[in-house]
Amino acid sequence: MAKRDYYDILGCSNSASDAELKKAYRTKAKELHPDRNSDKKNAEEDFKAVNEAYEVLKDPNKKAAYDRYGHAAFEGGGGFGQSAGQGDFGSAFSDVFEDLFGDFMGGGGRRSSQRSARGSDLRYNIRVTLEEAFHGKKANITLPSSVICNTCSGSGAHGGAQPLTCPTCSGQGKVRAQQGFFTVERTCPTCTGKGQIIKDPCKSCAGQGRVEKQRSLNVSIPAGVETGQRIRLTGEGEAGLQNGASDDLYIFIEVAEHQLFDREGSNLLCRIPISMTTAALGGEIQAPTVDGGKCKVKVPQGVQSGKQLRLKGKGMPPIRGTGFGDLYIDLTVETPVNLTAEQKQLLRQFETSGEDNHPAGKDFISIVKKFWETTKR
Repeated sequence: MAKRDYYDILGCSNSASDAELKKAYRTKAKELHPDRNSDKKNAEEDFKAVNEAYEVLKDPNKKAAYDRYGHAAFEGGGGFGQSAGQGDFGSAFSDVFEDLFGDFMGGGGRRSSQRSARGSDLRYNIRVTLEEAFHGKKANITLPSSVICNTCSGSGAHGGAQPLTCPTCSGQGKVRAQQGFFTVERTCPTCTGKGQIIKDPCKSCAGQGRVEKQRSLNVSIPAGVETGQRIRLTGEGEAGLQNGASDDLYIFIEVAEHQLFDREGSNLLCRIPISMTTAALGGEIQAPTVDGGKCKVKVPQGVQSGKQLRLKGKGMPPIRGTGFGDLYIDLTVETPVNLTAEQKQLLRQFETSGEDNHPAGKDFISIVKKFWETTKR
């Protein structure tokens, strides 16, 4: 059976350019790949035919011979030492493998090698007060960073000239060597995988396309931030090598401890000591709020230490959403100190006035007595 025309197999004309041949090959290779056509009987043969056709047509010498003599150029010692079907199959398959799976591998093979190296992320720690976290804040920060070299406009070449295509790998960033039946691919030693070289490096940045410099940035700290949260500033990180993309800057937040308030999410807790008299008789106290204001709080009669009173909407704003958290007042009954003799006498009189004034203490004594009675031997 006569062999099919290579151009016909790839679905292009014999006047197709190298780029058109490559595009046609990749399209056909994806379409006919055996993994995608497991239900087709001749899938593997069709896929091999596509690779065989492209192996010939991508090589200028083989293509010229094929255009002149057809398949006869590779039969009976046609001067190429091996048939087209026994060529650099590993090389051709590598092309389609990169297209099919490159996105899962971070962008894929040769194409990524031609891109300039991306910069690195930067981290900056900033400490704010609780009041600043409540209101939000605009801060000016200064940080050391790599920025684009103004002398060469980031190209890395003297005078801003564009880098040259690497002659060793023809801009691929990789070189291939045949070892038996296998094709081994390695990073190009000349350009170290970049696909480009700089003959006359910029003196300001030594060919890197970036220089170290102190930068000042204005940062908006949103209201409601908490310790451990971070703000991402896209593209404000370290500049890449030779016009590579800049990465991101991350602002890590720490909210300082406050002398009056403890924080749990959007809620605040304030511990307020009250006198024994206020706790017994009830009364009114003033509680501070985080915005610098104050609220009147009614203390009920007979309140005990640890009692919490809730002030709705007097806490922190959430970083997402609307409204405010709550402020909890934790009451602590303070035992009087530095008493005069008269005050001590009055307290003793009060202590002996009756057990009904101390119900919790009365209940405790009752439980203790029962405990002692049950544990007697």
